[in-house]
Amino acid sequence: MTVLSVLAGLICGVLSGYGVGGGSLLLLWMTQVAGLEQTAAQGINLVYFLPTSAAAVIAHLKNGLVEKKALLWTAVPGMAASALAALAATAVDPSLLRRLFGIFCVLVGAKMWTGSRKSFDKKT
Repeated sequence: MTVLSVLAGLICGVLSGYGVGGGSLLLLWMTQVAGLEQTAAQGINLVYFLPTSAAAVIAHLKNGLVEKKALLWTAVPGMAASALAALAATAVDPSLLRRLFGIFCVLVGAKMWTGSRKSFDKKT
């Protein structure tokens, strides 16, 4: 493990805490720079997501930004879907998985680029 990889993980962790998509950036780092296979990088990314998402939930709960009634109804199905998707990803050819992830990133980027800017600040 290089110092650069540790630094990339730290930066992506901070970005994840802010909801910027650090996990996606980390996945790109692992596949494009570190040379990991897509399936291995996705597995690491899922493990990486657990502490960063837990820290973000705690911070958002502390700041009153979480609808607690919705938390159970979204977190549990989300975790189950993540586990099933990770299992399904092991059956897909890594090159196809890489292309599908690239298409997903382009579509999300295009949506963000063309979408309207909505304010998530309910306190103002």
